[in-house]
Amino acid sequence: MAVPKRKTSKQKHRSRHATWKRSLKAPALVECPQCHQMKRPHHACTNCGTYKGHEVVEV
Repeated sequence: MAVPKRKTSKQKHRSRHATWKRSLKAPALVECPQCHQMKRPHHACTNCGTYKGHEVVEV
């Protein structure tokens, strides 16, 4: 079983755990071509239920 040779310093530990905030960002949004509402890319529109010009979800 692998065992660390040295104790991990507080600075090393904290700097490793401080990077999670960088990955937080607002979700990307695009305009729906049918109803012109904002929607997530590559997802069916929550307002009109269409995806790539076809109705896939009944709203």
